[in-house]
Amino acid sequence: MIGRRAFITLLGGAAAGWPLAARAQQPERMRRIGVLMHLASDDPEGQSRVAAFLQGLQEAGWAVGRNVNIDVRWAAGEADRFPRYAMELIALRPDVILASATPSVRAVQHATRTVPIVFVLVPDAVAAGIVDSLPRPGGNTTGFTPNEYGMSVKWLELLKQIAPKVTRAAVLRDPANPAGIGQFGAIQGVAPSLGVEISPIGVDDAEQIERGITAFAREPNGGLIVLALPATLVHRNLIIKFAAQHRLPAVYYSRLFTAGGGLMSYGSDILDEYRRAAGYVDRILRGAKPADLPVQAPTKYELVINLKTAKALGLDVPSTLLARADEVIE
Repeated sequence: MIGRRAFITLLGGAAAGWPLAARAQQPERMRRIGVLMHLASDDPEGQSRVAAFLQGLQEAGWAVGRNVNIDVRWAAGEADRFPRYAMELIALRPDVILASATPSVRAVQHATRTVPIVFVLVPDAVAAGIVDSLPRPGGNTTGFTPNEYGMSVKWLELLKQIAPKVTRAAVLRDPANPAGIGQFGAIQGVAPSLGVEISPIGVDDAEQIERGITAFAREPNGGLIVLALPATLVHRNLIIKFAAQHRLPAVYYSRLFTAGGGLMSYGSDILDEYRRAAGYVDRILRGAKPADLPVQAPTKYELVINLKTAKALGLDVPSTLLARADEVIE
């Protein structure tokens, strides 16, 4: 993972590493890229994601301060910040905008229908009305989707494998988010065949999460499934804390949760998506149109298991599951 120091190095000193001969040439046309992140500026994960994006730009030949400027805004999950920061970025007249997660994309699309937009972390861009179709997005927007609805079924199956006694599963979801609705529906569809009763828990704020998990944990044989949503990422430390406090086995969508003490995760390599997004931004800066660039699915998935957390929960992780894991944290 690329840390905050690497992010600062990439953002502030990217031009320093380019050959002297290249810098001695005639100045290139300066391009401008706006970035709207759904995380806070002091969130190390957000810094790592922007650093991965900048790394991808460097690999494509773009250097901050030499031929491109980057303007980043951090919404920190605050609903009122998305439209405000989207308007700020548009006012800077960018050549293209990187929008992270559905709230960012919606805000930027509302602010402009002409400036090209490349998104990441939008699970179902068609259902959300962000693009016309995955192969032919249309309009000024394209990007990268982190998972399909079938992934949420996999999370329930993994929960049953690592904690066979689970007969009740709470799903942390946002009922207003189209992706959350689809993921929750897919889980509900297969839950009876696995002998699991499903209960929703809202993620509007920390208090709602705490109340929901605490109430759910009063009955035995429970587990958690945390859906891939901006709110669950923003509140990830609280969710991991409450799961441990109430001894609930939980399955997450990103390694970030497992590395932070969560039990198990299965999902795409998110930093890789930001690096790949830089490739689309590069193509747009060189003349490609978003409408002609298909929305792409992940190329890398990873299963991560935290054995320390499993031991604390009294779980004996099946050897078959360990053999399939891409990473085991001990």
